[in-house]
Amino acid sequence: MNTLVTQVRGDILEKVCKSWEDAEVAQLIAQLQSGTLQATKFNWENGKLTRKGRLVVGPDPELRKEILTFMHASSFGEHSGVHATYKRVTPLFYWKKMKKDIRNLVRNCHTCQKNKPLLRPPAGLLQPLPVPDAIWTDISLDFVEGLPKFQGKDTILVVVDRLSKYAHFLLLTHPFDATTVARLYFEQVFKLHGSPKTIVSDRDKIFLSKFWQEFFKLQHVDLHMSTAYHPQTDGQTEVVNKCLETYLKCMTGERPKEWVGWIPLAEWWYNSNFHSSSGITPYEVVYGQAPQLHIPYVMGDSRVAAVDRSLAAREECIKMLKFHLKRAQDRIKTQSDKHRSDVEFEEGDWVYVKLQPYRQQSVARRSNQKLAPKYFGPFSVEKRVGKVAYKLILPVESRIHPVFHVSQLRKHHGTPPVTATVPEIDDNLMMKAEPLKLLERKMVKKGAGYGVHLLIQWANGDEADATWEEYDDFTKRYPNFSLG
Repeated sequence: MNTLVTQVRGDILEKVCKSWEDAEVAQLIAQLQSGTLQATKFNWENGKLTRKGRLVVGPDPELRKEILTFMHASSFGEHSGVHATYKRVTPLFYWKKMKKDIRNLVRNCHTCQKNKPLLRPPAGLLQPLPVPDAIWTDISLDFVEGLPKFQGKDTILVVVDRLSKYAHFLLLTHPFDATTVARLYFEQVFKLHGSPKTIVSDRDKIFLSKFWQEFFKLQHVDLHMSTAYHPQTDGQTEVVNKCLETYLKCMTGERPKEWVGWIPLAEWWYNSNFHSSSGITPYEVVYGQAPQLHIPYVMGDSRVAAVDRSLAAREECIKMLKFHLKRAQDRIKTQSDKHRSDVEFEEGDWVYVKLQPYRQQSVARRSNQKLAPKYFGPFSVEKRVGKVAYKLILPVESRIHPVFHVSQLRKHHGTPPVTATVPEIDDNLMMKAEPLKLLERKMVKKGAGYGVHLLIQWANGDEADATWEEYDDFTKRYPNFSLG
């Protein structure tokens, strides 16, 4: 026993022996020495108080914490979980409610909270957007980018009516700004449907620009945007994007650059397609009739009755549509909430924020990518925003949006550190890595020709973490870095 304890910490035995000066422990030792205590699991032998061969630690909270911290956080413990730490401590030491102390220590460990995954269902029950009251009063916007340039076009602006699901696919050319997008919307959508009451979008820089905000403010349009790192708010447009991309892949085949010519047909195909969530086609909702039929022209007075019947049928169609959409939302929410947890924070709580780790985009990923912290902080909760988002008090130098969905937050346990920083991130919500110096360059065969690769050492890393980067990709991402 002496050998084991000495191996753990050279001074630990002395501190444990001193803890036996407690009155209750001293009385126990006296009873064992005199032989008046019989049929007990405790033992006094060679000046050591043990219980089933384990050293008894007196009621000294600081000593117990020191022992557990060493067994958990040192290279000997390697930040193991509650069960593993308990298994390491119990062969050596004993005190009452040890497992409770271990559970509290592991739970409050700052290093574990930052680096270990949160083993719970995603936080935040699904909060569907309200079903709109009328068609083309509530819309969503998003971009389909990365398309091969053809006839000067390489981007699609997707505009979807949230009630009817009717969509317009508008063509754009990079680079474009908020003025260009607003003008395109005004010319192609406003002329058909007028001004909406609300617009749902992600946090694209176009939608965050002052021009965009002011332009629609003057139109009395409310802008709703997804919270940072949780774009599911705009999930409907994402679904339309996937449908559109799939359609274009199928129709363009081996000639993908000709996608522009398929956009009018793609829009017709999407809007005339049956939607399972609504139980009807978007075209039929908007125009009150199936896309392949036309309202027959009836001569004389009967024409008015036909119009009345058509409008009445359209209103009935919209009522039925809202019923189907609400039922679909309820079904999705029920299924989704089975895999989610209802987590809430209070004002003043301290939480960690989950951000995306930096990923190398060219030749090789950073060797230390998997070792990057999973969470950053902790930061104090300023207030609750809606039902499943929170505004945090971030450092003044932080340049990220302070509102986060609850699924990106993790409650901090224990005393928060004095300061916490937010890593610098790029437009894709990835942690930025800054190049430090060029170590080497080489020519590499690339297809029928050759390309230049650069060996780059990164800031806060040594030469062993250096990665090979493609010249064109690297200079595009770091145009001001000197390769001289």
